[in-house]
Amino acid sequence: MKTSELIEQRAAIVARMSEAHGKDDQTAFDAAKADLDAHDAKLTRARAIDDAERREAGETLHGDAAPEIRAQSISETLRYAIGAPCDRAKVEREQAFLEERAGTKAQGIYIATELFEQRATQTTATSAAITPVNYRPEMFTSALVNQTIVATLGATVLTGLTGNVVIPRETGSPAVGWAAEDAAIPYGNATFDSITLTPRHVGAITELSRQLLMQSSPSADALVRQMLSRNIAIEIDRAAIDGSGASAQPTGLLNIAGIPSVAFDTDLFTTAANMIGALDTANVGASRAFVSTNGVKAVAAKSKDGQGRPLGIPTIFHNERVEFSNQVPNTLNPGGNKHGLVYGDWTDLLIGVWSQLDILVNPYAQNAYEKGNVLVRAMATVDIAARRTASFVKATGVAA
Repeated sequence: MKTSELIEQRAAIVARMSEAHGKDDQTAFDAAKADLDAHDAKLTRARAIDDAERREAGETLHGDAAPEIRAQSISETLRYAIGAPCDRAKVEREQAFLEERAGTKAQGIYIATELFEQRATQTTATSAAITPVNYRPEMFTSALVNQTIVATLGATVLTGLTGNVVIPRETGSPAVGWAAEDAAIPYGNATFDSITLTPRHVGAITELSRQLLMQSSPSADALVRQMLSRNIAIEIDRAAIDGSGASAQPTGLLNIAGIPSVAFDTDLFTTAANMIGALDTANVGASRAFVSTNGVKAVAAKSKDGQGRPLGIPTIFHNERVEFSNQVPNTLNPGGNKHGLVYGDWTDLLIGVWSQLDILVNPYAQNAYEKGNVLVRAMATVDIAARRTASFVKATGVAA
């Protein structure tokens, strides 16, 4: 049972206790109290499982797909949309389930995001080059593009959302102190605020060949999956790191208010040590990693000791996990030529995903129609937030 459901049930039990107390019904109160004790044990176990899952590296979502859409074929669904031969009854059952889950009808057709199990490494090219006479989808050559990185670092992905999501957060703990005999114990209240995830829309338009959609092989279906998800996945990943928060974008880690920063201190080794120290002081958990640009990687790889021997990247970053990606900007201020460098507990980065992709197929757009191709628009709805801003630290003024 989900933690959220257990919390709701606990509130109902507490209400029973309160009602019994108001009626001075000791028997009912004792029964509710026993239920509460047993329920709290379940809730403790569920929270322990949640914490363990947050600390694991990011996982693909395919295994979590609901039975109703676990066998959904993307190419078959697109064939349904253009009126081509397919298992129409199966597709209609899948669409009915996805519409019920989303709470609204699709503008076109729904594709479950759980099916995009290769989200972290999507690549593809334009469809014009993949229509030979002897089509071999398993030998498809993809474009050289940025690789996604946030999910592999263990970001917490919240799927199946249906509306704005408000997550309560403790910002301060009650004061604890010592008191002499017959003296008052110091007291203070815990303080709370909340994180709100709001649906934000991201999309892409691509052209698929009719021949590709008519392929029935698993390789063709996987290829369509890649083509529909690659650019969207890359943009969501980029926004998680450097989203501006403007023009309908989510706000990424480099721009979230409240995330502390340290200034670049003469070299990467010293700067990394200062960043580690900042999170140690803030009591941040052990699931940490550095993320920076490939320019910073080159500088770290060329760093040498006094005898001209290479220090090695692990030494530069104090044997902490470090990943490099072109998704991290190298055009930061001052000067527009500084590189991003972030260190933190990536399980505290939240990525909210609202159910599924909305796919709209247009076989009549002029350029596509002339070639017998199909224009496809894919849109996803996500948002990004930091569960605790103190779980991250960014460096400023990093030159490479």
